[in-house]
Amino acid sequence: MEAIVLCGGLGTRLRAVVKDVPKPMAAVGGKPFLEFIFEYLKKQGVKSVVLAVSYKYEVIQEHFKNEFLGIKIKYSIEQEPLGTGGAIKQALKLCEGREVFVLNGDSIFEISLKNLRLKGAKICLALKKMFDFQRYGAVSIDEKGEIVEFKEKSFCKEGLINGGIYLLSKDIFEGFSFLGHFSFEEFLSTNFKVLKARAELFEDYFIDIGIPQDYEKFSRLKDER
Repeated sequence: MEAIVLCGGLGTRLRAVVKDVPKPMAAVGGKPFLEFIFEYLKKQGVKSVVLAVSYKYEVIQEHFKNEFLGIKIKYSIEQEPLGTGGAIKQALKLCEGREVFVLNGDSIFEISLKNLRLKGAKICLALKKMFDFQRYGAVSIDEKGEIVEFKEKSFCKEGLINGGIYLLSKDIFEGFSFLGHFSFEEFLSTNFKVLKARAELFEDYFIDIGIPQDYEKFSRLKDER
């Protein structure tokens, strides 16, 4: 099992509480948030990780080196901004398997990775039911788990959100042409039918530290534990 973790975000919304480090290196309980992701991946049986890095990547590289918690680490370094799509596309070149998990470096969704299955699709998303939200777009699926619609961000009383964990086929970008920088979320919402995209629904713990309120919420949780 191998995974790509997206660590290239600037974390502009977190600058008020986290300064001078990449967002995944925001300190929680005396250690970087990214360590919690590695702990989760180790429990899931992941043996190899590609960190897709950009902004101040040296900070991440210096801390995690080439192995952490027994997980081997490779670095896919952006020489120029590639967007989430470009970052995944570049990182896939360092992956060896035919199927790869992709996670965001600023969120944790404690699902069982083995329950993500392609079943002939190019990608499978992990979804989470949420209430009274507007930070996220909503995803609609049919009874077979196949995606039928992506809805843009707006207030939603109840809906399914993209939890930021994917299982994708290594050849997911074959047949498409890109100029370099592109959003994976836009690529997915535009091409989900061609990709035969599907999803699984999970009820596990989810946190996204992208804004100060949720970063502080996660920090309080870890202090209490």
